[in-house]
Amino acid sequence: MLRRFIGLTVTALIAGMLAGCGTTDSWVEARPATSWAAQYADAANSSHSPVSGSANLRLEWARSVKGDLGAQVALSSGSYLAVNGQTGAGCSLMVWETDNHARQRWCTRLWQGGGMSSPLFDGFDNLYIGQPGAVLAFPPTQWIRWRKPVIGMPLTMRLLAPGNLLVITHLGQVLVFDAHRGTVVGTSLDLVSGVDPRDSERGLEDCRLARPDCPVAAAPAYSESTGLIVLTLWEPGADKPVLTALRYRPGQTPILTREWTSDAVGDGPLASPVLSADGATVYVNGRDERLWAIDSGDGSAKWSVPLAYLAQTPPSVTPSGVVVAGGGPGARLIAVREVGGKPETLWERDDVSPLSTSSLAGVGYTVVRDGDDDAGLALLVFDLGDGHPLNRYPLPGATGWPVGVSINHDRRVVTATSEGQVYGFVPA
Repeated sequence: MLRRFIGLTVTALIAGMLAGCGTTDSWVEARPATSWAAQYADAANSSHSPVSGSANLRLEWARSVKGDLGAQVALSSGSYLAVNGQTGAGCSLMVWETDNHARQRWCTRLWQGGGMSSPLFDGFDNLYIGQPGAVLAFPPTQWIRWRKPVIGMPLTMRLLAPGNLLVITHLGQVLVFDAHRGTVVGTSLDLVSGVDPRDSERGLEDCRLARPDCPVAAAPAYSESTGLIVLTLWEPGADKPVLTALRYRPGQTPILTREWTSDAVGDGPLASPVLSADGATVYVNGRDERLWAIDSGDGSAKWSVPLAYLAQTPPSVTPSGVVVAGGGPGARLIAVREVGGKPETLWERDDVSPLSTSSLAGVGYTVVRDGDDDAGLALLVFDLGDGHPLNRYPLPGATGWPVGVSINHDRRVVTATSEGQVYGFVPA
């Protein structure tokens, strides 16, 4: 009897220990890098970093991709940056070391045509990127981790629940992949009917200017707190684009559902939408030269403010709700906040004309014209309290158009131009 009692006790203890352990796989599931993981910083497109940005900088290095750039530089949790170049020959996807004078770590060539999308880093330095007709994942080396076909050109990707990768193509195909295995989770969703799956390059030339033949021309925004995905959609034959919201439902069937479609934005939205920190509000530019706030619950308009210029890049949003309007030719530096359900202009600077989306980190960073003939470009640091300039740093030999400013977790700042010049700054 004593031997039988001891045996039962040991069995019960082992069973209890196994039940308490559970799975330990969660730590390896893909999450966004803690730095500027992809274009516009995070899945919400906030263009905000939690670091305390430096107003005093020093240009440490400058180099070229020897081609064109159409999207921001992505920064890893460590010391890597990635750029998606459009080059005549040789490498196009490049990974450099931010703290080693941009020494190239590795590079490879992608099928060209997808320059408007940035790479995406996860917290393990794995890289996710699209090319016309395919989505690819790379480990911290240049060898392909997995490659899967899609219909169209994947826009900048987003990591949803840990381990799941959102892919939306310019032709309106929406998929969720297991980021580790490269397998599709659930079923895909087609936002546009009648698309030829053999022609993934159709309409790509319309994407840069957000014209009708590119149904989805800008990166989507995702709110982890609400599970809402918001994007712009120009349906075939429509007079203007609309905002469309999808619901991400992990573990359910279907995993993606349409939530609402809204034509509330005057003349249609332009550039990527941006979600507030709580996911309750969508901020987006209108083609009517207004900044719009949309209720994420039903797509109705909450308010709008006139900008008196066409913002061609998305606005930026802090966790406290300060919205800095987007940039473009003739732009002004404007900050707005919602007070009592209505917009309140916090400050406005007629003497600063931002050409790019402002990147926010305690201070603001944007790119402006520089020089007497406005032929050059400069990185501008401005105060978020009233918008006044703090410092201006010329970008030597810069040509083309700024594609944005990325802020690293170590307070380094990287900016780039459409003609492939990349500049790395460190706190002075």
